[in-house]
Amino acid sequence: MQMPYPLLQAILMPMFAVPIVALAGRRIGKKAGWISGLILTYTTLLLCLVGLDVYNGPVYEEYVWAPLVKLKFGLLADGLSLPVAVIMNLLCAACAVYSIDYMEHRVRIEYKEERKGLHALYHTIFLLFSVGLVGIALSTNLIELYLFIELTLIPSYLMIHLFGYIDRERIALMYFLWNHVGAALFFIGVLLTFIQVGSFEIEAMSALARTPLAFWVCLLILVGWLIKMATFGFHVWLPWAHGEHPTSIAAIIATIVGLGNYVIARLLIGQLFEVFKLFSVPLMILALVTMVYGAFLTLAQDDVKRLYACSTISQTAYSLLGLASCTALGITGGIFYFLSHSIGKCILFSVAGILLSQTEIRDMKKMGGLAYKMPVTATLCILGSLILSAVPPLAGFMAEWIMYSGIFLQGIHSGFSIFLIAILSIIATIFTVGYTFWPVRRIFFGSLPKDLKDVKEAPLTMTVPLLILALISILLGVYPNLVMDFLTPWVEGLHLG
Repeated sequence: MQMPYPLLQAILMPMFAVPIVALAGRRIGKKAGWISGLILTYTTLLLCLVGLDVYNGPVYEEYVWAPLVKLKFGLLADGLSLPVAVIMNLLCAACAVYSIDYMEHRVRIEYKEERKGLHALYHTIFLLFSVGLVGIALSTNLIELYLFIELTLIPSYLMIHLFGYIDRERIALMYFLWNHVGAALFFIGVLLTFIQVGSFEIEAMSALARTPLAFWVCLLILVGWLIKMATFGFHVWLPWAHGEHPTSIAAIIATIVGLGNYVIARLLIGQLFEVFKLFSVPLMILALVTMVYGAFLTLAQDDVKRLYACSTISQTAYSLLGLASCTALGITGGIFYFLSHSIGKCILFSVAGILLSQTEIRDMKKMGGLAYKMPVTATLCILGSLILSAVPPLAGFMAEWIMYSGIFLQGIHSGFSIFLIAILSIIATIFTVGYTFWPVRRIFFGSLPKDLKDVKEAPLTMTVPLLILALISILLGVYPNLVMDFLTPWVEGLHLG
């Protein structure tokens, strides 16, 4: 039996659950997280079922939105959007369950008592992440896409403002302003597109390629998303925002940062490829600089939360490098790497949250030997580090292998300068191994400080979702066709030449 309107359900079910969670949470407190987790697990499975149909061709749903301006609310699941939607929804489901005990600790530390209303508020806001992220992946017109982008900004701001750590009000405002500037530049590009082609449909953007405005639209969209992706020069907000928000949503915000890679692939590579190629070399150079700078910034950190925050700057640039290569393998690998990185970063950020909730310490200089007290958490940290370091058999290895095949292919055909960028970027991956395994040694091995002798392992609600994500990464590493069978036909359909 086929589920009715599955794509619309994936967006509306969390929205319908918002008042239920808000009301129930005031009675059951942190247990409201189970409602969020079950709803998001259902929508994740629903999207996986849609994937069976996408094997035979894209799945499209269309709804009338504003008839007077011929604006339709369209949802498209194809080889690009479906894997992105599934992974993002999966991460939201894992973080919802993880939040149950994490937020109990956060509320107790901040307010010195249990407040069920705050749990209700948190999980109510949390559901909006799924709505926004899945909406971005499935949108078929630019206004719809912009609205979902702004929707992800609202819960991000509220979460930092209400449940963040040091100087949270100022940092929430910083996060909002930087990301809103990026969204505003993107929106100007959207308006210029409409003025030129008379349509907000993403597919109509291809008609822009033959007009003088195409370059400026491409530039505006790129700069807007490079700000939101915290590439070098636009990165100053990220260590603060990611270092001080509640760690239960850290992985989701890291995914929002990397989401620019999807939007670039959907809009600029998918619709304006010949124009996008003009930016190929500058983007590859920018990606390389961001990779190296982000790595050194990460290595300079002693705060475990800020360390993983800074690593997001470097890691997101890997996918950008793949997309900027403008080869089929580079683009495919770049998106695959974004998905793999999202899983790995979810595990590592969540490990930082476990450490904070169990030890109330963020400074790695005060840690050590915790593997004896927290063996599951230590295992998770090692697995997350293996994903980001692209070690087989985890997904990061296959994603990076495919991506660098495309990057070197571009270098072979485009001359010494591109080949040099490819070589330097490979060397830069050594830093990734350093900044992912260095904290593992500092936190989990060596002598155990006396004040940490009574530390206990995290609750199952915090560890089991992360173990499931690690198993999924292993599955994607051993059998990458689960992703590649979707991404490859989409890229081949672009006829990149």
